[in-house]
Amino acid sequence: MEIETELTTKKESPKLLGMFTSPGLQFERIKQNPKIWVSLIIISIIYAVGMTLMALSMDAETLGGSGLPEEQEEIFLVVTKVIFAITGIFAPIITIVISSAIHLIIAKIANSAVSFKQLFSMNTYITIIAAVGLIINMSVRFVIGGDPQINITSLAGLLNQDKVSVLSFIEVFGIWGVILTALGLHKTAQFSKGLAWTIAIAFFLIGIGFGLVGTLFQGAAKL
Repeated sequence: MEIETELTTKKESPKLLGMFTSPGLQFERIKQNPKIWVSLIIISIIYAVGMTLMALSMDAETLGGSGLPEEQEEIFLVVTKVIFAITGIFAPIITIVISSAIHLIIAKIANSAVSFKQLFSMNTYITIIAAVGLIINMSVRFVIGGDPQINITSLAGLLNQDKVSVLSFIEVFGIWGVILTALGLHKTAQFSKGLAWTIAIAFFLIGIGFGLVGTLFQGAAKL
């Protein structure tokens, strides 16, 4: 009994920085000892800073408010920047909840014993990659200028494109996230490698689709 108690207390918690250096180990730890709140708060703060930098890098024309009178345009910019910061806090949480719920449904179909808490923890730790990518890209855009909707680390950014396209969504941190999602689903949720990679790639492609649709709506709003 004492040995079992000692082994239980020695369960190591996953570490956010470990997702960059030893993701496989972190996923094993998440399976045994899923943690959520501290990492989720850190990620939400990083996202809020990143989204604020994005907003500060945009002008009225980029945000679709260039047709307003000068005074209204200024108010529009302030309100929009506040909304961007607030969105940064809640967007990752909502994304993680939805992703975890879908993964759980697939897990039930695949007869995996993984719990929602384990999946939520897994997706939270994976999100640190996107959060760091957001901070890096928006910090660079804030300094050098250019359209903050086009990441420096994307193919569009590398090719110096000035319009959002499919290439805008193919970028280093996005691909990194796909790899970690596949690894996490295999290690933590015990999905087969084929199923894990299929789900990870499908989520990536759906994300690109939503991004392109959002860009179309934004373009239409400017007309």
